[in-house]
Amino acid sequence: MTTEEFKQEAQNIRLRLINQARRYLGDTDEVEDVVQDALLRLWQMHMELQQPMLPLALVVTRNLAIDRLRRHQQTQPLETVMATSEPDSDERSARILAIIDTLSPMLQTVLRLRHMEGMEMSDIAELTGSSEVAVRKALSRARMAVRERYFKKDEG
Repeated sequence: MTTEEFKQEAQNIRLRLINQARRYLGDTDEVEDVVQDALLRLWQMHMELQQPMLPLALVVTRNLAIDRLRRHQQTQPLETVMATSEPDSDERSARILAIIDTLSPMLQTVLRLRHMEGMEMSDIAELTGSSEVAVRKALSRARMAVRERYFKKDEG
């Protein structure tokens, strides 16, 4: 792509890139920075680019916006997280196990084999005499039931 083609294409797609960055970053000053970084990266490889440049530009913009979000994400030391979550974890585990005990035998089996025994889907299918698709579906249903009952009790 020539310099003139790049300039014209960059001018045409700039608004779309700003909108893409804004979806991830909100209405902040960083949006313009991300778009500038994306265009700079595209400029660095403009000789190898072909038109249309928009799909690649959108991907580069999205990745830069996500990188920026990750950099600004607040992190806590692991010790702090473990100290605040440990007392509740035993109670939470007991509650989840009690919910699992209320499921149908098939859903209980699939859930326990997958999450407690760490078995693969194909092995569970072979053990239960079901297809792998049926096991995946049962596992999904079991997870949804546990999640629903767990949060329903929180609300009630």
